[in-house]
Amino acid sequence: MVGVVEADSKASRAAGLAALADAARHDLACLNYPPANWVPERTGPDGRRVLDVLVVGAGMCGQTVGWGLLREGIRNIRVIERAPHGKEGPWNTTARMPILRSPKHLTGPDLGIPALTFRAWYEAQHGRDGWARLYKIARLDWLDYLLWVREVVGLPVENGLALQTLEPAGDLLRARLSNGELVHARKVVMANGRDGAGGFRWPRFPSFDPADPKRRGLVFHTLEDIDFDRLAGKRIGVLGVLATAIDNAATALEAGAREAICYARRQHLPQVNKSKGVSFPGFQRGQGTLDDDWRWKIYTYMLAAGSPPPHESVLRVQKLPGFSFRFAEPWTDVIVEQDGVTVKTTKATERFDAVLFGTGFDVDLARVSELAAFAANVKSWGDVRPAAEAAANPEAALYPYLGPGFEMQERTPDATPRLGDIHLFNWGSIMSHGALAGDIPGLFIGATRVVQAISHGLFKADAARHVQNMFEQEDPELAPTNYFVPRDKRVGTI
Repeated sequence: MVGVVEADSKASRAAGLAALADAARHDLACLNYPPANWVPERTGPDGRRVLDVLVVGAGMCGQTVGWGLLREGIRNIRVIERAPHGKEGPWNTTARMPILRSPKHLTGPDLGIPALTFRAWYEAQHGRDGWARLYKIARLDWLDYLLWVREVVGLPVENGLALQTLEPAGDLLRARLSNGELVHARKVVMANGRDGAGGFRWPRFPSFDPADPKRRGLVFHTLEDIDFDRLAGKRIGVLGVLATAIDNAATALEAGAREAICYARRQHLPQVNKSKGVSFPGFQRGQGTLDDDWRWKIYTYMLAAGSPPPHESVLRVQKLPGFSFRFAEPWTDVIVEQDGVTVKTTKATERFDAVLFGTGFDVDLARVSELAAFAANVKSWGDVRPAAEAAANPEAALYPYLGPGFEMQERTPDATPRLGDIHLFNWGSIMSHGALAGDIPGLFIGATRVVQAISHGLFKADAARHVQNMFEQEDPELAPTNYFVPRDKRVGTI
């Protein structure tokens, strides 16, 4: 009987989603989506049609930019994603919290279409009462929702395909893809995730090298794929006490680890989430328009303040046997041995079966191999601040100094042509635009901003051609009546 009820419930949810998809597609049709492509075709040096936009990454940010471009009538695009279908972004891989940290009511991937909101998706399956009972969004529900939006809006994504290199090619960009294909594009959007502007952050220790193959299976970064079942029965040391570190410690313990200890330099957990004070449309839209002094002041403060782990994460881990915090006890060395890891702290020497680095990611474009042809000439915030300020805030100084449409800018003008055609829509944009490319609250504003910038750029580059098309427009409203005036007899014809 239970199986029959479950089957009926599953069928009911599927029917609800199907009806919602029909309604959403009708809404889109009423909005003339997708409009006709308006960007003139170009032929590249290889004789093939040039892409107008190449979007790198099909997680939450890349997907939203991709369908925003289609909605703008920019249809000659490709969206590529290195991960297989269903593994886009962190949701089914390295995100290890049961629920999202954002409130359930936030929007973004819907781009303002009510039938494409998460709430509509959830209510179609669980009803309005179900939505009222929902506390926060389950992590895997969010992934399913994103994939559903992609399907409904008809965004083509090429999974299993990565960008390898990007370089200038005359007035175009030439991209080499992981399948060996060479592609010419006018614009490129780097929507390649939170670690897409510099990779994992590995703290430096005298005896530890993250490139050492001996660390495999013993030392992990919390943003790596980890087989937690292999940590069952083991004693785990975790460097870090913020959200990702705590969620990884909890996941290890829930998989059977014997003990997990989170270490920090801090005296206690951060208490106040300062980002809540900037999560409103005025701030999200306005920060990118402020002068450099204001933007620098805001995000050097935000980066230094940090964000506390959500209370749900702390409660989750504190109820698990074997967990503990060690505050005011930074690590001084990490020594990888054959069957374990020795960690030296300012207070003790500890022996662990494995350790996890919950230390986040760096923003340093010199480490982004895909951008090697441009990285040395990317203007950074350190280039536009007084030397003393940059030295006092070395992390903030490394962030790229982006233009109003998330486009990268040259440190030395004209040294790297086409750099401004690369839009950095990942966490590296936070100093310039705020948290619009990675966090759900700012996604609608960020994706819309980068799409509009690309639209403006493509139109401006072809303005003469568009105007000539206007001059040559021949679609007489009154033909074939006697009132039709031939073109050469009309006053004002050019």
